[in-house]
Amino acid sequence: MVSSFERVLPEVEDTEALGRELAGELAAGDLVILDGPLGVGKTALTRGIAAGLGVVGRVSSPTFIIAREHRPGETGGPGLVHVDAYRLGGLDELDALDLDTDLEDCVVVVEWGEGVAERLADRHLMVRLRRAEGTDVRTVTWEWVDGA
Repeated sequence: MVSSFERVLPEVEDTEALGRELAGELAAGDLVILDGPLGVGKTALTRGIAAGLGVVGRVSSPTFIIAREHRPGETGGPGLVHVDAYRLGGLDELDALDLDTDLEDCVVVVEWGEGVAERLADRHLMVRLRRAEGTDVRTVTWEWVDGA
């Protein structure tokens, strides 16, 4: 049985707070795939996840460098690998990042990863962010999805 959750996020701070909350469900080896249009809050959600995990370093969009690694903090939790798959040309380029190895010790968050990153793990947390037309209010849905 798959449980799906939904929440309205009026402010960026609400998006980051949800990320901190989701971090409580995550452990090393977990894959999070973020889907949504440009500017909807994927990186803000990742900032919240990073804060909840207690990792080291400022979280910003990895668009131009493709992937950023954040070491575990003093809390002893897992590290975080933040990937932007938007510019990747396909599965070969994703494989070249060697994320399978990172999954052993880290939580891996992949923006724009739907349809590409699912095969990295047996299950993943699928998070879809949408913005209400003409507003900054976002709606997010999330669910754990088992691999096929």
